[in-house]
Amino acid sequence: MIFNKELQKNECPVKHIAFIMDGNGRWAKKRGMPREYGHRRGAEVFERIVDYCGVLGIEAATFYVFSTENWKRSENEVNALMELLDEYLDKCVQRLQKKDKDIRFIFLGDKSPFSSSLRKKMEHIESASSSNTRILNLAINYGGRSELVHAFNELRENNIGDITEEDIAGALYTKESPELDLIVRTGGDLRISNFLLWQLAYAELYFTDKLWPDLTIEDVDEAIESFKKRQRRYGGV
Repeated sequence: MIFNKELQKNECPVKHIAFIMDGNGRWAKKRGMPREYGHRRGAEVFERIVDYCGVLGIEAATFYVFSTENWKRSENEVNALMELLDEYLDKCVQRLQKKDKDIRFIFLGDKSPFSSSLRKKMEHIESASSSNTRILNLAINYGGRSELVHAFNELRENNIGDITEEDIAGALYTKESPELDLIVRTGGDLRISNFLLWQLAYAELYFTDKLWPDLTIEDVDEAIESFKKRQRRYGGV
């Protein structure tokens, strides 16, 4: 169901949306629960928002799942996040077997630190969904700076001479996605946190004080309505 009547009448103007899912730990703390409880609730909201992006016809959605810096968190929290990831990967496999979702899964970031089991699942899911059209980018062990280092090293290995912007864009993890239109960050902080540093050059930013587990479908509509009201001049007048 599309809650915004304007989005019902008109094609959604956002082709590529990204989410910084911040606030799971604080949400749990407010309720006297461990941070892991907040992550589990946040995972439920994540799945709901993924489905809604499909309802809206958004071509690509990118979610900041686990950053290169998140390994610094407590062992209990990291283990809980890996368990949630494993559960979600199993759900992805089930979706692909049922063929009920036309989602192309792409994992952004360096997979090498993950267990062999998780890596194999991610690689299988990417391969099995490669012919699907709607892109779901999951940024896992991802950092914007490390992505650029990866891209530059790939271009160097391919002996690219004078590197162009198009060359760099073609070497990024997001090379299969359209240009980024909108980044939504929950949790109240007004920063990007090393996310999609190249891609956000002309993207619109939307910040909300809501913690990720409290985000609703209506909040996504509000972010898109805000996007529709902005003038994207790309450096022009």
